Amino acid sequence: MALTTLPISPRSLCFDKDVFMKENFDVDQFVAECRRRVSLETLREDLEVYYKLLRSAMIELINKDYADFVNLSTNLVGMDKAINNLSVPLGQLREEVMTVRTAMDTAVQEIESRLATRAAIRDKKACLQRLMNITHSVEKIEKILDIQDQGQGDGERELTGQLIERVATEFNQLQFYVTQSKGLPLVEKIRPRIAAITTTLQHSLETSFLEGLRTSNRDILRQCLRTYATIDKIKDAEALFRQTIVKPFMEEVITEAVLMSHPQGLKGLYSRVLDFIPAHCKPLREVTTGLVPSSAQGEVVRGYDFLVNAVWPEVVSGLEKRTPSIFAPGNPSMFHQKYLTSMNFLDAFELECGSQASVKRLRSHPSYNTFMTKWSLPVYYQIRFQEIGGAFETSLMSPFNNAPDKTLFQLNAPYTLWQCLAKCWAQDIYISPLCHRFWKLTLQLLSRYGTWVREIREKEVPKKETEHTEQTSAGTTSTTTALMVYTPTVTTMTTTSTSVASTPGPSSQSTTTSSPLVTMTQMVCLVTDSDTIIGKVEEFFSTVIQPKIAAIGVKNTDVLTAALGESRELISQELPGFGDYIVQQIAEHCVVNLKPANDIPRLYRRTNREIPSKASAYVSATVKPLQMFLEEHAAIISVTRRSQWVVSILKVVTERYYSVTDDILTAVRKMEDSLKRLKKLRKGDSGNSSSSGGMSDDDKIRLQLVLDVKQFGEEIQALSVPLDAISTYRQLLELVESAQTSTTQAQ
Repeated sequence: MALTTLPISPRSLCFDKDVFMKENFDVDQFVAECRRRVSLETLREDLEVYYKLLRSAMIELINKDYADFVNLSTNLVGMDKAINNLSVPLGQLREEVMTVRTAMDTAVQEIESRLATRAAIRDKKACLQRLMNITHSVEKIEKILDIQDQGQGDGERELTGQLIERVATEFNQLQFYVTQSKGLPLVEKIRPRIAAITTTLQHSLETSFLEGLRTSNRDILRQCLRTYATIDKIKDAEALFRQTIVKPFMEEVITEAVLMSHPQGLKGLYSRVLDFIPAHCKPLREVTTGLVPSSAQGEVVRGYDFLVNAVWPEVVSGLEKRTPSIFAPGNPSMFHQKYLTSMNFLDAFELECGSQASVKRLRSHPSYNTFMTKWSLPVYYQIRFQEIGGAFETSLMSPFNNAPDKTLFQLNAPYTLWQCLAKCWAQDIYISPLCHRFWKLTLQLLSRYGTWVREIREKEVPKKETEHTEQTSAGTTSTTTALMVYTPTVTTMTTTSTSVASTPGPSSQSTTTSSPLVTMTQMVCLVTDSDTIIGKVEEFFSTVIQPKIAAIGVKNTDVLTAALGESRELISQELPGFGDYIVQQIAEHCVVNLKPANDIPRLYRRTNREIPSKASAYVSATVKPLQMFLEEHAAIISVTRRSQWVVSILKVVTERYYSVTDDILTAVRKMEDSLKRLKKLRKGDSGNSSSSGGMSDDDKIRLQLVLDVKQFGEEIQALSVPLDAISTYRQLLELVESAQTSTTQAQ
């Protein structure tokens, strides 16, 4: 049943009705695919619906052609006799067709055999004609060259330029015929005669070519070179020029004696090599390139490049064999100088080539690669790496020594790092083929410095904090009568002890005898020098490194800039730890001096002291360590760091000052309330003794605190810090003023 006669099925069926008509229909696969979409019960129902639809369509089709089905047997009566009547003529026709086909096959085979025979005859005729041409060409050339007696010439006939070209043309045809007839007995028989012709022709060409070079006769050179090109012997002409002209000159010039005796050394040797080109190659360049101006205009013979194929290989060979010392990397400074001189010579030689095509041929020549690989650039880099990296590692053994030049850096390690970075790209060290290696070394130096800074922060800062804690705990066990004072060069606390422990233990002994490895000044210098490096590295990249990278063809430097930024970040992320420690230490030195503030109530309570009119001495003493720190490092700390550290220190001190003041005011208020309650109990007692003017002792205490806080604000402003930058100070001032105001209103 054709697909077009299938009945139209409902769209609700879970399968496509056309799938049953495919040749590769498989029941198991059909059921498996349907089960992925619907259940077996649904599939059974859909198949029953489609079965009923097909049965109805079949019944309709039978009813439509019912008469034909009934009369089918009647219409077939006598059909077997008709078939038998047709079988005999069809058999005869088949036999006739087979007879004709056999005859045609025989005729085709005969024609193909004759065509093959004709092709073989044609090939033999062509081969015979080539052999005749070979014999004719050999005899003709021998007659022109006057060669007799089976290849032995008298050698007395001298060929002129036109005669040489005529022989070369005939010889070129002879070579073509010989190549086509390779392996034939006749060719092998006359091969000695061909060799004699080749030798005679080559000898004549060489004699004429050398005569043209000797006399600088452009016409002779043009004819010879044209003849060489005709017989496909261009390489022979270039090799002849190299052996007879270039090699003797280079053997005389490229020697250790010339290298040592010439005033300019290697540069002078290269100058003499370059002088060879205009002195001996000018006629050939005029004939082969036409680039050199000449009074006699003539045809340009293409296909030759004597500079690339004759001069340059001999120069490289001479340098490699007779002056190998120029490639020795043992002395890096001399190696660098000789390398740059050689590269300048190579640039000058490329300019002499005269065209981009010639330069490309030069750079692809095997001797060019030999010359470039002779320079042991990896060995040179290793020597420089050891010099630069070793110098920096040596500086890290005594990193906190003073820098030789304190113009930019204070410590030895950052100074040496900057010197090493400058050396990587210095004119007397940097080599462009090693650009990627020196860039890697630059990042390695910055990474090594960042690692060292991190090690100092991780080792020294916790150690110094531990030492400070031990000193503080040891100080509490002894009685001290002097204030804590900031010592500029060493971050320890100086006290005047009135009593010392009689038998100090080992821990206290080590604390008193050991000194910190890193002083406060050294730590400040380290942060300042690191800031300088972070700031100058970006400028160094844009002014020094980037032009050198652009010179080798690298235009997109975003990746390099990102890598440099990561190296800078590696250093900068360690500096806040030092800053926090410096802030903590200076702030503690300042906060210690706030201790006398706790004595203010004792100074005014029941002492009949006069009303306070000026700030206490401890206020200026509190800021004194910070002032001494700034004065000592004024020439070192940058403006940004100074502002950052001063604000941070003052915030810590102000917060402690606020806490101390709040505790004092709380204690005063509690004492005042206690006295008031006591006064009520003792009605005749006068509570607080009043001083002159009727001001109570508590009011004097509050007034003194107000004066102290205002003086502290003036000290802050004297450090060039606006009061708004210290948010806690405003709270402190409001605390003392509100306490004074509330007391006044209560009275």
